[in-house]
Amino acid sequence: MKVLGIETSCDECSVAVVEDGKHILSNVVATQIALHTPYQGVVPEIASRLHTEWISQVVQSALDQASMTVKDVEAVAVTNRPGLLGALLVGVNFAKGFAATLDVPFIGIDHIRAHLYASQIEQPLEYPYLGVLVSGGHTVICKVNSYDEIDVMGTTIDDAIGEAFDKVAKHHGFGYPGGVIIDRLAQNGDPLAFLFPGPSLQKGDHPYDISYSGLKTAVINQLDQFWNGTSPKTPENIAASFQRTAVGILMKRIRKALEDTGLTRLAAGGGVAANSLLRSELKKLEGIEVAFPSMKLCTDNGAMIAGLAYRYLADGISSPLDTTASARVTAFKKSYP
Repeated sequence: MKVLGIETSCDECSVAVVEDGKHILSNVVATQIALHTPYQGVVPEIASRLHTEWISQVVQSALDQASMTVKDVEAVAVTNRPGLLGALLVGVNFAKGFAATLDVPFIGIDHIRAHLYASQIEQPLEYPYLGVLVSGGHTVICKVNSYDEIDVMGTTIDDAIGEAFDKVAKHHGFGYPGGVIIDRLAQNGDPLAFLFPGPSLQKGDHPYDISYSGLKTAVINQLDQFWNGTSPKTPENIAASFQRTAVGILMKRIRKALEDTGLTRLAAGGGVAANSLLRSELKKLEGIEVAFPSMKLCTDNGAMIAGLAYRYLADGISSPLDTTASARVTAFKKSYP
């Protein structure tokens, strides 16, 4: 089955064709980064307008790269939750019209589940495994029991890890997007130039939850307080010290989750899964089989949408054409009331 997957949840307009859930025939990503860079962040109104202008061309490019015509599409999948509502609606409405015209199955896909599934396309893991979603909008540690059944163990109680990277980079004028730039700067920095603190979360039933607001505040407003007194206060040293602490906070919870669950497999997903230090630290986990998406599948992309959609469609699950978009997913909200 050849599934056309559409992803417009934020600032990437992406369309892919995936056959039988594992063969990526095309994966076109039209990035909006340059148009959001002057604002040092994604402007929702600009994102949705650009999706409207670009989506037809991106769909055609995906079909061309797959050497297909419209009539070869056997199902249409689209991200319909969570994300920027205006951006989501562009993809959802286009996908529903496309599917209805072709009279093929249509299915709305959860963006978070798709990120957690992305590595399965290229490096299948046996269920269950520990899922680690790290992106600009989400930080989630969960037990993944199947492509659809996920038990959330911990989430961020404030900033997502990717959001913290972006805000630190914006404040210090490193550039946008912050995650990529901080990772690059950190390669030539001293990770011990600033000894930033990690959070002390004593929340009883929430031992896997994560907080990045304190670290963000320390890096932005309290550099001198955590400076080691000898290393130069360069962008490279700030980036390396921040990245070491940010990844360390996450790894502490990951290790605890693995120990408590006894799981021996882990899959990471989301834009921050491309971070070199995080990938290195995860690979060091002893006795744990670790799967990463390739770099092209870490960021928002249509292939992960089409790949996950195939699993639902193969089980006879599709969506009605009155399906709409939702900016939030209750199951993945922070675990505090």
